[in-house]
Amino acid sequence: MIEENANRGDSLGSIARPSPLRIGGSYKSTLSGRSTPRGSPSFRKGYSGRTPRKEWRAGGGFLQLFRSSRLVYWLLLITLWAYLGFYVQSRWAHGDNGDNVVGFGNSPTDDKSVSTSNERRHLTANESSLGNKTETIVSPAKKGLAVLNGKSGFPRQSGPARKNKKPPRKLRGKVRSKPKLKATVVEENNLEQKELNIPTENSTYGLIVGPFDSLEDTILDWSPEKRSGTCDRKGDFARLVWSRRFVLIFHELSMTGAPLSMMELATELLSCGATVSAVVLSKKGGLMAELTRRRIKVLEDKADFSFKTAMKADLVIAGSAVCASWIDQYMEHFPAGGSQVVWWIMENRKEYFDRAKPVLNRVKMLLFLSEAQSNQWLTWCKEENIKLRYGPTVIPLSVNDELSFVAGIPCSLNTPTSSPERMLEKRKLLRETVRKEMGLTETDMLLISLSSINPGKGQLLLLESAVLVMEDESKQKVLKVKLDAAAANKKENSTSRGVDSRASFQSLNTSGSRSQPGGSSKKSSRKLRKRQRPHLPTLANEDTRSSDSTIRRKALSVNVGRQKQVLKMLIGSVGSKSNKVHYVKEMLNFTSQHSNLSSSLLWTPATTRVASLYSSADVYIINSQGMGETFGRVTIEAMAFGLPVLGTDSGGTKEIVGHNETGLLHPPGHPGVKQLAQNIQYFLRNPSERERMGMKGRKKVEEMYLKRQMYKKFALLLSRCMR
Repeated sequence: MIEENANRGDSLGSIARPSPLRIGGSYKSTLSGRSTPRGSPSFRKGYSGRTPRKEWRAGGGFLQLFRSSRLVYWLLLITLWAYLGFYVQSRWAHGDNGDNVVGFGNSPTDDKSVSTSNERRHLTANESSLGNKTETIVSPAKKGLAVLNGKSGFPRQSGPARKNKKPPRKLRGKVRSKPKLKATVVEENNLEQKELNIPTENSTYGLIVGPFDSLEDTILDWSPEKRSGTCDRKGDFARLVWSRRFVLIFHELSMTGAPLSMMELATELLSCGATVSAVVLSKKGGLMAELTRRRIKVLEDKADFSFKTAMKADLVIAGSAVCASWIDQYMEHFPAGGSQVVWWIMENRKEYFDRAKPVLNRVKMLLFLSEAQSNQWLTWCKEENIKLRYGPTVIPLSVNDELSFVAGIPCSLNTPTSSPERMLEKRKLLRETVRKEMGLTETDMLLISLSSINPGKGQLLLLESAVLVMEDESKQKVLKVKLDAAAANKKENSTSRGVDSRASFQSLNTSGSRSQPGGSSKKSSRKLRKRQRPHLPTLANEDTRSSDSTIRRKALSVNVGRQKQVLKMLIGSVGSKSNKVHYVKEMLNFTSQHSNLSSSLLWTPATTRVASLYSSADVYIINSQGMGETFGRVTIEAMAFGLPVLGTDSGGTKEIVGHNETGLLHPPGHPGVKQLAQNIQYFLRNPSERERMGMKGRKKVEEMYLKRQMYKKFALLLSRCMR
């Protein structure tokens, strides 16, 4: 039987036979002609470099492959690590020190100098405006112009300038903002150290102070992260907008009245449960970060996608006359869309009317800020034979809850630990601290203007009035010196006369004169004293027809028991995108021609954090020219902080400011320069009047211009538009 099996196997030739050591094993021919079972020990020994199939399937193959290629992995890891180190070092070396790159931020000292920036700084010390691509020294005049006109932002440096660094490189195709070039100087030049050591003062243009964001947060214990919408859920406005969809059209994102008002409206709508989408026609300005913080959704597409979103909305609110082009295109795509558009027009000039008139009669309703603005636009519509679908509505702006909270006016943000009384105490501390940072004393009267720098706001005319005030003050100083000298001479003469009084009395008795006690001798002495009395000047704020006696009495009463007030001015919005370059240049040239003006002039950057500036001020000025201010929200904000207002007698300002009640008014244009100077002098010499008018203005704001009054009127508008 065994032999049969053997013969059968031989007859089949090289048939596979089972291995005694491994089931399923097979014979494999070798070069020597011998057949060795695959599972035999000799086979394993001869082919030990090969990996069995089961070991590969169990994972041994991957382990072996990793061991054979681990050198490649190590090289790859080292390469990635080197690239990461190069990336971090490049960002740290060439980027702005204000950016934190993968945990490599600034030192605490640098952060403090960047974030607080509360020290007095050079007006021309703007890192982003000092640099040139050529190695040349930039003149101080050009530096100051670049800072104020807003082309390169606001200086963030205090103290010595940092060393020049190479321009930043593009990383992975990302679009970077325009590099902030440092002040470049000619190498191997003796003036290099002088150029880099930027002084803290500028005798030509004044000083830059602020912003005071961190100081404000520290004293008030109130930061932007803590601010949120404060909707009155029980009000009619919240009931109307709940679960509704709104599209808001921003014409730009500058820190001016219209964009700020639209941003606050969007915030209120969101806090009341509405869905809000924003269409921004121009990214000009610095409000994009604030929109992101407030979680306001901005649509990237300004055309088709924004039109489709607006079609699905319950109401579209356009926030400027500049939005006319978007409204026109929207109604071309959706002819019935005009019935859902409310146009909130915030301008009051003819060129804006000419831009808006093609679509004025096609929208649902027009919304204005003041009666003066509404009457003016209705007059223009009548001249152009434009018939509106509905009569316009007037809704004045309001002081938002954030400023009301700091001003100490009761609002929805008050808590038991931050009552209005407690906030008044904190605001007083904030005033003292900020004025100290500005270098002001108790005798300084700070006059502020926070509008964008352009001819319509009249800052140059304000400087002309300030020069008149300072010239009058210098004359007063010269006169005071003369009066003191005359008083000293009079005292010396009276002393010398007292020595000989006894002898004179004896000579009169021996002369045998019988003159009576009010005789000619006393009359002559009175005439002598009258001739020796110095002439007092006429006050600039008094009527020239007043009698000399009245003028003398008022002049004496002004200086009795009172310390002399000194005028200081703060002009805001340095770096604003709304500043006009040519107008800024005129202001700088005018300032350089009057050396006494720079010592009284301060500048501050454009910012939305204005509570510290209002707290530090004594008087606010709104010097709008032409037809005047449309409304002037800064006016009611200043009044909320108890500041009297100096304003032009035109536009919406005269509806807010009562002459001799909450402030003083003057004519617009050059005829008003002298009158404005007289009004400034009046406030300089009458601090009690400043306080009286400021308190009346604060009371008026509480009665008419708080947020609850504004949104109560807005609710009536929405009820008419969303029926």
